[in-house]
Amino acid sequence: MKNESRPAEAGFGRLGLCSGCSYYPDYLNSHRCTPGDACIRAHSGRQIDRFLRTNPELAQNYLNDIFWERRAIAARYAAVDHIFSLKSDADEVVRRVVATRLPVDELIGMVRDPDREVRLSVAARLPEPLLVQLINDPDYLIRATVARRLPHGQLSKLAKDPEREVRKVVASRLPPFALHMLAADPEPEVRAIVAERALPGLAVALLQDEEWWVRLAAVSNAPLEFLPPLVNDPEVEVREAAQARLAEPNML
Repeated sequence: MKNESRPAEAGFGRLGLCSGCSYYPDYLNSHRCTPGDACIRAHSGRQIDRFLRTNPELAQNYLNDIFWERRAIAARYAAVDHIFSLKSDADEVVRRVVATRLPVDELIGMVRDPDREVRLSVAARLPEPLLVQLINDPDYLIRATVARRLPHGQLSKLAKDPEREVRKVVASRLPPFALHMLAADPEPEVRAIVAERALPGLAVALLQDEEWWVRLAAVSNAPLEFLPPLVNDPEVEVREAAQARLAEPNML
């Protein structure tokens, strides 16, 4: 005779997690949970997530759970107005979730969070007028994110940033008329970006740069009358670029 156990019995016997669970057996029998796959009592982020994805209305019940991962997953599914208190949760993973979900006008309170990933989320979402709050962040990745989003009129505040990658972002976004602020940058990678975007007068100055790839970038923006000396440049790519530009009028 075939053994036909009921779903609730099979689930209980399989894991034992159903014992004492307030959702047993109704949720199991209605397929709102599955032992070993979707279970709020499991110490498995995957199982907790699947349970709350199916039952998001229960998420707010676990926002103060003792298990950090259960709180973090609950914060993904709970209504936003229930997660404000988790801005100062003891676990950074919980706060990372909160930083991705809070209304932008609530993010200012997290700009000094000790966790870099939290501040990265804040820097990516904070309203532009408030980004100056992160301009002196100790982590260069946050400052680089700020540099990508700052209004042009405030970019000069990062032109002297100690990190090359931040200044590269600034060089790629500054209005061309303001690029002189980075024309003498100690890093050739920054100067090359400046040369690629420079107005003619600044491009002429960068034709004399000690690094050949900066001179190469400047060739495309410098007036033709300043290019003849570059046909004798020690680097073949610079010579060829100068020769190609000087030949352009003859190709018309």
